[in-house]
Amino acid sequence: MRLCPGGPVVRCVRVCCGRGRWRVCIPKCVRSTWAYTHLLARSLCYNTLTNWDTVNDTLFEPVFWTADRLTRLFGQVFVCLVVVLTSSIVLIAYMVLLPLVLHTYAPWWIVWHLCYGHWNLVMIAFHYYKATRTPPGHPPTTKSEVPFVSFCKKCVTPKPARTHHCGICNTCILKMDHHCPWLNNCVGHFNHRYFFSFCVFLTLGCVYCSISGRNLFIDAYSAIESSFQTPPPTFTLKDKLLNKSIIYMWVLTSTVAVALGGLTLWHAMLISRGETSIERHLNKKERTRLAKRNRVYKNPFHYGCFNNWKLFLGVEKRSHWITRVLLPSGHAPYGDGLTWDFYPHRKEPLPV
Repeated sequence: MRLCPGGPVVRCVRVCCGRGRWRVCIPKCVRSTWAYTHLLARSLCYNTLTNWDTVNDTLFEPVFWTADRLTRLFGQVFVCLVVVLTSSIVLIAYMVLLPLVLHTYAPWWIVWHLCYGHWNLVMIAFHYYKATRTPPGHPPTTKSEVPFVSFCKKCVTPKPARTHHCGICNTCILKMDHHCPWLNNCVGHFNHRYFFSFCVFLTLGCVYCSISGRNLFIDAYSAIESSFQTPPPTFTLKDKLLNKSIIYMWVLTSTVAVALGGLTLWHAMLISRGETSIERHLNKKERTRLAKRNRVYKNPFHYGCFNNWKLFLGVEKRSHWITRVLLPSGHAPYGDGLTWDFYPHRKEPLPV
């Protein structure tokens, strides 16, 4: 038997030349032990559903946890902020805009302002109250015959279609759209219409105040600019407060009209497509996945644009466009949020 020169180290790890490069030849027993140990370590954390999204969610879990806790903690603060800001605009409108309307406008124009302004205010207050106080809907926690599509690992309960878990509310929500901190509530199946109507009427109210107070804003801004002249004009304390109140109202309503108007248009597009905010991202991923297989994804909850709006608004006949859309209405939405088979084959507009 010929011994390998160089001692035991060289006999255990032989350095040889293979295909033009140097490589380390490890004994078979060491390689087998290492392979078995590596396989054992991977088997302890192996999951066929693991992907980069799951890894990223795991890495950012502390950030999500902190954001959820802070949102839950300051939820009532955000609600109070909405009430205070809205009340301040209403107070300025009554103290500044209303006297101007009564003293300068024609009678028929005064009637229009009074009717539209109070109608808009009632719709804002009604839908905001209903959106904050109406539960979004939760799946049953007991055994039932409701079909489900997945299982919630946090609630340890079955999840019906369109149901998702809210980390802030720490529960599953039927047809969850998102968690709104300004409502301190989730937007789901039973309060989605209230949330959207609140956004629409608040946007209209802000646009109304911004347009109606434009000339007052220009006059107030010019008055404040003139205070830097030499010598400055004399203004009483009441005049200064009045000018600053007008500027505050116009800047706030114009900013909210632009920001909230964009959000309202986004949700209107989602409603037209039969999607929620969460389903928008899920459907986009599904379309991309099926496109790689030369297949087309079709949203099973899209019944046509017009039908989607009637299902969302709860319109069953022509008079409902007035009684349920243009007037305060507390009617329940279609279905129970557990099953979704209203018009599975019909795509043409319903006879309403």
